[in-house]
Amino acid sequence: MAEKKSSQNNSACYYVTFNVTDWIGLFVRPAYKQAVVESLNSFIESKGLVVYAWCLLSNHLHLLTKTRPNINFSVTVRALKKDISKKLFALMATEPDIRKEWMLTRFEMAGHSMKRIEKYQLWQNCSNPVHIDFTNKQLLWDHIRYIHENPVRDHIVDKPAEYVYCSARSYNGQNGKVKITVVPMPDNASAAYNELAAMLQNNEIKN
Repeated sequence: MAEKKSSQNNSACYYVTFNVTDWIGLFVRPAYKQAVVESLNSFIESKGLVVYAWCLLSNHLHLLTKTRPNINFSVTVRALKKDISKKLFALMATEPDIRKEWMLTRFEMAGHSMKRIEKYQLWQNCSNPVHIDFTNKQLLWDHIRYIHENPVRDHIVDKPAEYVYCSARSYNGQNGKVKITVVPMPDNASAAYNELAAMLQNNEIKN
């Protein structure tokens, strides 16, 4: 994967991961997953966020993303994490989830330990943004492929496009849940990508 860089160009592209506190498997209920989808689409439509790839698993969210010109990336990402948190905690108040009290206790403990103003801390503190040169289409596609293959590596599905909460469906010509911007595959990447996808499907690559 690409190197991490401390400086952030507002027009740059980044690979980021939002990890749930204590790696709690929060995103197992459809309502919680839909809250993430709604936040992503809202920020794409009205907050200047551009998403090239995404994948939501039980305890983390992968994004390949940037912001439109003159919109601060770090500020937008913080606002996105806060918006998802707000939606989720509102849902948890009404969802009949038997794990709810246990999860809220863990989130409250995390909030206390980080001395946050908010009562609950949904996300781990760092999203580890990795800068990617947007002109390097091969590097972009390495990250897109890595994001899309997460559900396959976790043995959730056999093919990336079978996983609903992922942008692989959009890249496969299907309707995806999030309004992403598709990055055309470089000609020299097609054969390697198809070969790797076939190997993953046949379980020739192990985690």
